[in-house]
Amino acid sequence: MDKNGLKKTATSGQAAMATTNSSAVLPERMRPILENCLLIWLDADFDEAKNDYKQSVQQLRNVIATIITFTDADQCVDYLSDIKDEKLLMIASGSLGQHIIPEIQACPQLDSVYVFCDNQSMHEQWARKIPKIKGICTQIEPLCKALEIDHKHCDRSMISMSFRGIDPLFMYTQLLKEAFLEIEDDDATSIKELVDYCRLHNAASPTILEKLEREYRHHPPSWWYTGPFFIYSMLNHALRLMNVDVIMRMGFFIRHLHKHIEKLHGEQQSDEPTSGPFTVFRGQAYCDELELNDLIEQ
Repeated sequence: MDKNGLKKTATSGQAAMATTNSSAVLPERMRPILENCLLIWLDADFDEAKNDYKQSVQQLRNVIATIITFTDADQCVDYLSDIKDEKLLMIASGSLGQHIIPEIQACPQLDSVYVFCDNQSMHEQWARKIPKIKGICTQIEPLCKALEIDHKHCDRSMISMSFRGIDPLFMYTQLLKEAFLEIEDDDATSIKELVDYCRLHNAASPTILEKLEREYRHHPPSWWYTGPFFIYSMLNHALRLMNVDVIMRMGFFIRHLHKHIEKLHGEQQSDEPTSGPFTVFRGQAYCDELELNDLIEQ
């Protein structure tokens, strides 16, 4: 039993089967988490040197930057129990998942679990009994689509809000924004420094980072912020936890986004004058379980 009450369930037989690859994944586990959620993949046979696993990881990294892999159930539970500020999405093989998921499903940080296996019918009976298991997948493409929906949901659900006056975090970010607006730095250098930082910490797929460095000026800041990239999640995570290191590195983007919104606001006012103030609401869409199931069964 670990410090958070999560029971370590790997039997001696499973431990023998689940060979430890700590030398390969330890650097990944030691990197700082730069998004609101991360993906844990537990599979006793995981080996990124094999083409099928390597290609799957590459596809998943286009959805979630931080992917931590485990072949040992006890190591996975230890890591999961240490996560406090982020949400966890999880992929588990059928063989290990059947034993470990019932014991960890109560973990508040664990948001969604998917069983990734070759035989869907073999695991349907036990998986159906666990609410946090969103589906059983035999192909990586529908799994990526389902995780993309979960990732967006986690990002939106972790936006800080206060109903008792002004959120202190809002005041801090306002002060930071004002400071960033006064800074005049070289945009090309700032973009390169952010990309280098993300490469160092594996914060996004190489394809997305190359696109950002090559095409940043080709699109407005709002396009990068709302698009299927790491910008929204990384900035939201940094502001929520007041990660000054990341906030400073993204200061140029905050400045560009603020000026772009001001420009759009000015154009809106001149094109559509209003008689008075109007109310807007921050909302979030959600995808229900039926839609997720449709994706997984495709």
